[in-house]
Amino acid sequence: MLKKWIIATALWCTVPGAAPAFGTLADVTIYDRTQGRALPVYSHEGRRYVAGKPGNEYQIRVRNGSGADILAVVSVDGVNVVSGETANWNQAGYVLRPHEMLDIKGWRKNLQRVAAFFFTEHENSYASRTGRPDNVGVVGVALFRKRPEPAALIEREPRSQAPARDNGAAGGGAIPRPAEASGSPNEPAASAADSAAPRSVHVPSRETTLGTGHGRSERSIARHTSFERATETPEEVIVIHYDSYRNLVAQGVIRGPQLAAPSPFPGQFVPDPW
Repeated sequence: MLKKWIIATALWCTVPGAAPAFGTLADVTIYDRTQGRALPVYSHEGRRYVAGKPGNEYQIRVRNGSGADILAVVSVDGVNVVSGETANWNQAGYVLRPHEMLDIKGWRKNLQRVAAFFFTEHENSYASRTGRPDNVGVVGVALFRKRPEPAALIEREPRSQAPARDNGAAGGGAIPRPAEASGSPNEPAASAADSAAPRSVHVPSRETTLGTGHGRSERSIARHTSFERATETPEEVIVIHYDSYRNLVAQGVIRGPQLAAPSPFPGQFVPDPW
């Protein structure tokens, strides 16, 4: 069991009209801040994708769907968004209270500010610029439940003093044993591991792939807190891949517009050329 200092935001919000995301413990949405809308999610070959527009700022919206505190360890392009380390789900993350929603707007620089996320060319992404280009184009959220508090131990009232009997029975009371756990912690769903599979091979005819840049500095208040995880591994991992609209069409993730077949007789007479 791990007990870590983690980051918890002090400001929480609920924004109506966000497109539905997915998850058991939490929902995750990629929200385009420039366009002011949640990006639609496309499913393809067992993965989920959103189409980003180069230059647009975005945020990762996580909503706790459970009635208890959860920990969300968040990575972008294989980099932890809090610590900047190459992402591992044992690292720091954000704590969400029951049924609350958090907007993660950028790379955390300190407890007061973040550097905004924005869609940019692969080579301009923060991961590529820090020598970690291999996992550009994916957002991951590893979710943990909080370990339940142990049952309190209460000493029994001492029994009345009485002469000890020959059978050797103890005259005093004893501290009761702690309550046994109701069951072993859940293992992470098999689909979580499957969703973290390597990305499909790039198609040469596509434009450059998208990554996430290290953008403008903006205010985002946070504080430290503690959280003891119920399990060593996440109970759920939500993965969202992203790329440009054009590239997702080239990959077959998004069906392109249907072009009308050319007609051999579209008119009756020969018009003058322009």
